[in-house]
Amino acid sequence: FVLTQAGAEVAVAASALQALGQLNQSVPDLLLCDIGMPEMNGYELIQQIRQRRHDQGGNIPAIALTAYAGEVNQQHALAAGFQLHLAKPIDPDLLVSTIATLVKPQSQEG
Repeated sequence: FVLTQAGAEVAVAASALQALGQLNQSVPDLLLCDIGMPEMNGYELIQQIRQRRHDQGGNIPAIALTAYAGEVNQQHALAAGFQLHLAKPIDPDLLVSTIATLVKPQSQEG
């Protein structure tokens, strides 16, 4: 998987409901989410996340990575609460560099 090869620690959720459950356990640095999912789509997921407090992931940077690539889809994703909308398929290097722009580097001691 391209993100683990780039040094990222990745947690995978099989559905939006599972992702919400995982957010109850810990808040990742970034959410990378499809739009078309069973039970709850990505728009609904990010809207529910945005209703959470900051310490519960409410402000988590989020990217919609989806085959729904039209301008209307992009506007809908941004309005729902995603910071970015990327169309599949995506170049792996572009994905990694885009994620790096949204994830704040951890402060280094020294």
